[in-house]
Amino acid sequence: AVVSTQSGHYGRGITDLYEDLRDGRLLLKLLEVLSGDKWAKPSRGTMRFHMLENNEKVFSYLRHAKIKVENMGPEDIVDGNQRLILGLIWTIILRFQIQDITFETEDDEKKSAKEALLLWTQRRTKGYRNVNIRNFTTSWKDGLAFSALIHKHRPDLINFNELDRDEPKKNLTKAFDVAEKQLGIPR
Repeated sequence: AVVSTQSGHYGRGITDLYEDLRDGRLLLKLLEVLSGDKWAKPSRGTMRFHMLENNEKVFSYLRHAKIKVENMGPEDIVDGNQRLILGLIWTIILRFQIQDITFETEDDEKKSAKEALLLWTQRRTKGYRNVNIRNFTTSWKDGLAFSALIHKHRPDLINFNELDRDEPKKNLTKAFDVAEKQLGIPR
């Protein structure tokens, strides 16, 4: 939604996220809108090297802006690597949309939106066996945190006690399947 909304300034919406971002032009426009910086025109060609060139500009900007993007490069976008593209979009959203939002807690303490979201997930999963959310990366790898969040709000959808920490792929598949089929949250 953020990508479609922000890129809409250019009269080009998103129909297939992975396909529409491949050439790098939409990502460049998105960063231009979000950052307020002006860019040189992207390459308009449709060959792979044009797409790589545009996506390299995206990653160059992210490095220049000191936005950490690890284990990902222009070829991942061009090749349509779904997991890495979603990670990139999440990173951009965190940097430009969420980072500047702050909340005051009940204790009059100011927290960023990211910190507030982390706190919310910690509170919602408190008391769940083997769930200790400390961040948005490693704390989610075994599938238990995501499953606990679903269970907290819809205990009828996941039997949390049947999950096994030593089967992360099975846990994640179950949680994502439930989220998609029962809650309408696309993968």
